[in-house]
Amino acid sequence: PRHWMLATALATAALATTGAAITAAPAAAADRCTTFRPNADLRACDLSGADLVGADLTGATLRDADLIDADLTRANLTRANLTDTNLTRANLTDATLTGANLTGAKLSFANLTRANLTGADLRRADARLAHLSEANLTGTHLTDADLRDANLTHAVLHQANLTRANLERAEFARATLTNANLTEANVHGTGFAD
Repeated sequence: PRHWMLATALATAALATTGAAITAAPAAAADRCTTFRPNADLRACDLSGADLVGADLTGATLRDADLIDADLTRANLTRANLTDTNLTRANLTDATLTGANLTGAKLSFANLTRANLTGADLRRADARLAHLSEANLTGTHLTDADLRDANLTHAVLHQANLTRANLERAEFARATLTNANLTEANVHGTGFAD
């Protein structure tokens, strides 16, 4: 009987511990999704409509996060992982995304005016109707990116890789495309006039 009581007490304690861990998990996820600092883990967080103006998210992981309509004006996202992140209609005016990974990111209707995307990876990104005027895209990887109807007026795309990118009806007026790679890019209806 004593062994049975001890086993019952241990099982009850284990269940209580497990229950506490289960209860604490959503709270830990909620805390994780409200901590905005360098190297923050914001994977798969719902940050739609968030006010992140001037936030320092250097090296942060935002993979699969939802940032629809978020305001990231002047935010620092240097070397951040934004793979498959939804940035539809996000405001990234004057944001720093140097060396950021935006592979497969959704940037439709996003405002990236004057954003610094030097060396960023935007392979397979969906940037239809994105506003990238005066953006610095030097050395950016845009292979297989969708930039249909995007505004890249005055943008700097020096040594950018636009291989197989869809640039249909995109506007590149007064953009710098020195040594850019446009191999197999769709430039149907694209505006390159000064």
